[in-house]
Amino acid sequence: MATQLDLLIIILTVSLPLLYFFRESLPFIGGKPFADSTQNGSASSKAKKVEEEGDPRNFVEKMERAGKRAVIFYGSQTGTAEEYAIRLAKEAKSRFGLSSLVCDPEEHDMNLLDQIPSDAVVFFVMATYGEGEPTDNAAGLMELISEFEPEFSLGESKLENLNYVIFGLGNKTYEFYNEVARKLDKRLSDLGARRIGERGEGDDDKSMEEDYLAWKDPMWESFSKIMGVEEGGSGDVADFLVTEITDHPPEKVFHGELSPRALLVASGANTPSGGYGIKNPYPAPVLASKELFTVGGDRNCIHIEFDLTGSGMSYQHGDHVGIWPSNPDIEVDRMLSVLGLDSQDRRFNIIDIESLDPALAKVPFPTPATYDAIFRHYLDISAIASRQTIAFLARYAPTESAREKLTAWGTNKDLYAAEIDGPALKLAEVLQAAVGDSVDANSDNAFSSTKWPIPFDRIVSSIPRLQPRYYSISSSSKLHPTAIHVTAVVLKYQSAASPVHHHEPRWVFGLSTNFILNVKHAHSGANTPASEQDNALESVTMKKVPSYKLAGPRNSYVKENVYKVPIHVRRSTFRLPTSPKVPIIMIGPGTGVAPFRGFVQERIALARKAIEKNGPDALKDWAPMYLFYGCRKPNEDFLYKDEWPEYEKELKGVFRMKVAFSREMTKPDGSKVYVQDLIHDLRSELAPLIVDKRAYIYICGDAKSMSKAVEERLTQMLGEAKGGSAQVEGVKELKMLKERNRLMTDVWS
Repeated sequence: MATQLDLLIIILTVSLPLLYFFRESLPFIGGKPFADSTQNGSASSKAKKVEEEGDPRNFVEKMERAGKRAVIFYGSQTGTAEEYAIRLAKEAKSRFGLSSLVCDPEEHDMNLLDQIPSDAVVFFVMATYGEGEPTDNAAGLMELISEFEPEFSLGESKLENLNYVIFGLGNKTYEFYNEVARKLDKRLSDLGARRIGERGEGDDDKSMEEDYLAWKDPMWESFSKIMGVEEGGSGDVADFLVTEITDHPPEKVFHGELSPRALLVASGANTPSGGYGIKNPYPAPVLASKELFTVGGDRNCIHIEFDLTGSGMSYQHGDHVGIWPSNPDIEVDRMLSVLGLDSQDRRFNIIDIESLDPALAKVPFPTPATYDAIFRHYLDISAIASRQTIAFLARYAPTESAREKLTAWGTNKDLYAAEIDGPALKLAEVLQAAVGDSVDANSDNAFSSTKWPIPFDRIVSSIPRLQPRYYSISSSSKLHPTAIHVTAVVLKYQSAASPVHHHEPRWVFGLSTNFILNVKHAHSGANTPASEQDNALESVTMKKVPSYKLAGPRNSYVKENVYKVPIHVRRSTFRLPTSPKVPIIMIGPGTGVAPFRGFVQERIALARKAIEKNGPDALKDWAPMYLFYGCRKPNEDFLYKDEWPEYEKELKGVFRMKVAFSREMTKPDGSKVYVQDLIHDLRSELAPLIVDKRAYIYICGDAKSMSKAVEERLTQMLGEAKGGSAQVEGVKELKMLKERNRLMTDVWS
């Protein structure tokens, strides 16, 4: 017969594993309390359960189980296309009461498109990346759809039941503007699918937002007729349930950590390193930093080096590094003030956020987190306020006059351009201006703002997630296997005058590059950025370079004056040919030279091995590598001025650098000399290398003018070399070079 001790042992043996398994759900052991079945949390749990049942790659089954008539696929490289996909889903719900799935095509079986019911619709929000390429997550979809006779799940090559909507994201400064959306649209039409409304095309060079707003309303009219739905179906519906919590374990609260693994490390848990990437950035120690420009005033260019030791991370020449900035102190304080959350007993309150429809809107950042962390590390409050967001928030205005102002800014395109976009007002500044508050901090660096009664879930829905900013890596892993070098010009410019700033211009500071500038100053021992020379900032309203909390979450980004910055590596196809016997022509003025510094270092490493193995004449058969570089003046902004002669010497004449100083060199007609002019001058040397020796050409830098001007000179040169014209033979040759990946670009607008 069992004794009481035996019974106790049996009970503990059964119950302890169960308690451990359900530890996150049982409030009496520190987990989250069970959601009240009458609360929205119950709906959220049910929705999530429905979504997760069955085959996770079968989006058609997910739609059927959840009763959804729309699915929205996004091809996104930096997160922008995903943001627009979510916006479309929210608008479908608010206009028509129509719930949607928002899906990554890479995570679903796209050959199931032929099973979409005829009363449903598929949205495609597709960004074009690089030279007319699909984003990484849309490559599989485009490969399938581009086949001559794609095989879908039912064995046919037709999509005659498919209704679709398409919006493309591109940049007109690139040759293949919105190529992916155009190609997808044509192929879907060829396969029998029916497009609803016109194909939308957003131009990031001008105003993606305005293009989207101009496209969507006519599209929704067509959508309403074809799908048989009427407006007014749902109204303003919350996407999230936000709850302030007071009893959460401190070590499980996110204070700006960018992943659950980072939270474990910050909380002192003994976790293995590695697995770093876009979903888990690596807090890289800063090895070195310096100013590259030798002129003061309003121009800075920072060289900064990140230590990869022990991270398990690697990179190749031509890759990009994603740097995760935080928002500056002034914008964090401003937003908290506008929402009435700036007091010490509110800004560090902990909130938990749950999605009420995980298929439509995922919580965009890790929670539970503090208000301060959300505005400092997770939401992009430093961007210019969008017209659609301004119009949406008008309903929460604390006064009638403020509501009228927001409505006018949100609906009048010209007024928005003159008073919001031109002056580059951020969302919190817009809210301050609408009620007549000063946008300037007082003497204590604090704001006295009218409180806006905006539900916090609407803030989460309206403001995009803070995304990493990408920079070409300016080093070679063969010379620097445990370090990544970055070269970044600091963005700051004078905005248009505005009533909010007393009709005076002011300096606008780029988020990420000024974050890097702050890190550089801190790393060099200055607590705050050094004062600008020549009083260049004194004539404008905002006199101070913004400051950042560089210590990071839980002060984990600084120790003994060693600062850390979260980074990850993004792979690129911008690569040198394997053989050094293939000629190389590199064109990169300004910071466009960054990847070419890595290219040259790559060849230096190869040359050292070759000479060690084969003696001092090992490079005699190597093909030339030209670098065409441009800047203003040799004594002001000549990047890495002291390094290039050393590289030329070590590569024994293989490396040849040509520099255009636009403020000191002039053509016979008095106009400035740029890199394209240097290329034209050397056309007799370069053309044979391209036509006969199969040279590779690389262009990096400004897409709007430099890249186009260089390509124009290349077509002239190639047309002459082929004995014809630039318009015919030159264009044909340039197209062939691009198709064979012998002309590659890494450009930005």
